[in-house]
Amino acid sequence: MNGGPLILDFDGACGPTEGAVVLPLQGWQEAVRFGCSLSTFRALWRELDAMLPAAHGPVLMGSGDFHHLSWPLIERLRDRGPFRVVVFDNHPDNMRYLFGIHCGSWVRRVAALPFVTHVHVIGITSSDVGWGHSWENYLRPLASGKLSYWCMNVDVGWARLLGLGHAVRSFDGPEAMMQAVSSALAASREPTYLSIDKDVFSPEVARTNWDQGILAESHLAQALEVLAGQLIGSDITGEVSLYQYRTWWKRWLSAADGQEAPSAGRLAQWQAQQHALNARLIDLLSAASGD
Repeated sequence: MNGGPLILDFDGACGPTEGAVVLPLQGWQEAVRFGCSLSTFRALWRELDAMLPAAHGPVLMGSGDFHHLSWPLIERLRDRGPFRVVVFDNHPDNMRYLFGIHCGSWVRRVAALPFVTHVHVIGITSSDVGWGHSWENYLRPLASGKLSYWCMNVDVGWARLLGLGHAVRSFDGPEAMMQAVSSALAASREPTYLSIDKDVFSPEVARTNWDQGILAESHLAQALEVLAGQLIGSDITGEVSLYQYRTWWKRWLSAADGQEAPSAGRLAQWQAQQHALNARLIDLLSAASGD
């Protein structure tokens, strides 16, 4: 990674970021936020390809509703392959979605890329990987050895029954999980793309409008110590922003996911906390990449 931070500004949530290049993309917010058809997504992809600088540092994408933008960012690095992808997220983002692509289904697409050796999703406490939602997870990337879930405090017995215990592992807490994660990442020094959704952190670290995990900043720092000198790209998402969808089906889907809309006063407080965290994360990523 070379250069300063890059902001894909769909929702105005990232705030002032020192040294950042800002790409104004607010006109795409309704079309791509949460999810969209593949044709719409590829239209945005083409526009991004023309706008993105050749070199940049960590990419900030705003709300976690835009996490599917990690896919084209990773795709752009195909000439740097083979490489692995490490995702810190409270959700697997490998869920079935019938209408194209959305923020919870992009990991399957990335795991299928031939130049991606493996995808690790770390820090999951969401019920998305529990018994009730097990059928919604795409099984092929887990079974093929291209995808691993690193979970905490959630019953993933369904995976063991299906012979996927090697790919879906659950631990009693973050210390045990991070010890295993660190060993797995250290076993192979290879180029790495890192994606961080801040809903992986406990609310004391930063509030998001999705259900949150239990990690501390120190747990991410532990992983970055192992990945030092290996990062070829990174992104950060999980900002808080308010948006009223014009399309009924997006209103329905976002409501079904239980997203919490803070008051205006609380929004300002949460965003200030988020902006301070972003600065610390950018410093960590820069140190790990040697910038």
